[in-house]
Amino acid sequence: MPYTASASTTGGRNGHVDSGDGLIHLDLSVPKEIGGPGRPNTSNPEQLFASGYSACFGGAVEYAATLEKVKVGPVTVTAEVTIDHNASGFFLAVKLRTKVEGADRATAERLVSRAHNEICPYSKATRNNIKVELELA
Repeated sequence: MPYTASASTTGGRNGHVDSGDGLIHLDLSVPKEIGGPGRPNTSNPEQLFASGYSACFGGAVEYAATLEKVKVGPVTVTAEVTIDHNASGFFLAVKLRTKVEGADRATAERLVSRAHNEICPYSKATRNNIKVELELA
């Protein structure tokens, strides 16, 4: 059975976002690094994307371990989402730094690769669209 999340933003990158279920209420501001006001106590789309991708990817690594019947400890994923621009416009890049407790390096690499190539919906959605770099922590 599918799940659909919803969120509405008024005012774009310098506005306000609310999730359809009422759990998320965030003011937004364009970061100073890319020419915005960088208002205190605000978020931005890149932080929200990093949050979603890191959570989804961590779950995908855990699922890969389950499929391979490998017992691992907690999986921690830090997603660094960069927004930049060049002559053709704005673009995103992502670095996924993953730590797989209780797994040797070869096993962790295999699980991360499987999560990225076969399981994670965010990885599938970004494939061939933005640069995604994988790194073991």
